[in-house]
Amino acid sequence: MRAAVLHAPGDVRVEEIGDPRITAPTDAVIRVSAACVCGSDLWPYRGTEPVQAPMPMGHEYVGVVEEVGSDVRTVRPGQFVVGTFVAADGTCEICRSGYPSSCVNRVFMAQVGTQSERARIPHADGTLVATPGTPEEDLIPHLLAASDVLGTGWFGAVAAEAGPGKTVAVVGDGAVGLLAVLAARQLGAERIIAVSRHESRQELAREFGATDVVTERGDEGVAAIKELTGGLGAHSVVEAVGTQQSMQQAIRSTRPGGHLGFVGVNHDVTLSGEELFFSQIHLHGGPAPVRRFLPELIDLIWQRKIHPGKVFDLTLPLDRAAEAYRAMDERRAIKALLRV
Repeated sequence: MRAAVLHAPGDVRVEEIGDPRITAPTDAVIRVSAACVCGSDLWPYRGTEPVQAPMPMGHEYVGVVEEVGSDVRTVRPGQFVVGTFVAADGTCEICRSGYPSSCVNRVFMAQVGTQSERARIPHADGTLVATPGTPEEDLIPHLLAASDVLGTGWFGAVAAEAGPGKTVAVVGDGAVGLLAVLAARQLGAERIIAVSRHESRQELAREFGATDVVTERGDEGVAAIKELTGGLGAHSVVEAVGTQQSMQQAIRSTRPGGHLGFVGVNHDVTLSGEELFFSQIHLHGGPAPVRRFLPELIDLIWQRKIHPGKVFDLTLPLDRAAEAYRAMDERRAIKALLRV
C-alpha cells in the first residue's frame, strides 16, 4: 500500500510499504478515507525531534473497517469509523476514569502511521467509534477533525472550565486553538478572546465564536487580555501551542482562581515554581482524552450543528503529502487534508 514516510527532516515521500494485518485479537484494519497533517507532525519534519529511521507518518484518520480481530465487539467490517490519535483498551482503571490517552496499554497512533491507504488500529473497541451510517462526502472533513484537533481543542476548553458567564482566552491560532474557540462557544462561554496575528485565522475564529481578537504576543498579549478583562485576566485560558512564550502568556493571562487548559505539545517549556505559586491558578492538560468526547462530537457533526472541518484550508491527494507538509511548515495552510 502507499503511505507517507518521513526519511529525514524535510524529506517526506509517498512510497509502497507492507499492508497492515491483524496481529492481536483486539485489532482492526481500516481502509483510510481521509487523513491529515498535524502540527505535531511538523516537529520531526523540522528536525526538532530526531528521525532515527524512515517512519510512517500520521495519527488522524477516518475510514471503513475491513477486518477485525476475534475479540472486537463494537465495530464490524463495512462500518465507517472515526479513530483517535491514541489507541486505548477502554477497560483499564485510567480509561474508565476518563483519561484513555493515558491508558496503561496505550499506543500512540503516530507509531503506526495513518497517512496511508490502510491502517492497523490496536485496541479497536476502545479506539474506534462508528458513525450512524455512511457519511455524506461533505461530512468527512468534519469527522476527520474529530479524530484529534477538535477533540484536543474541546479538552482544552473543558480543562479550562469554559462555560456560561466565563471569559475564555485561547492562546494559539492553529487548528487546535481555533477549535478550542468553537468548543468554548458550544460550552456556553460568554466572551471568547482569540490570540491571533493572521487575518484569515482571525476570520475563522470569529466564525467559530470569538468575540474579541488580540494580535499581541508575550507580555504585550497579556496586557491586552487584562485590558479586556478589567485588569483581572480571563476566567479560562486554553494554551494550544506548546512553546515557552505561549505557556507564559497563558499563565499570566489567567486570573487568580481561574483555570488553564494546556494542550499544545510541550517542547522545552520551563515553568517558574514561584510564578505558579503566586498565580493561584488551576492547571490541567496533556494529551487530550479524545475518545471520551468522540460520541458527543460525532453526534454534533452528524446533526450539522458544528463544522470543525473548516480548519482544513488545503486538500490534496495522498500522493502529494510532501506538498501538504511544506504548506503547513511555511504557514501557508492552517491544516492540510489528505484524500486517500
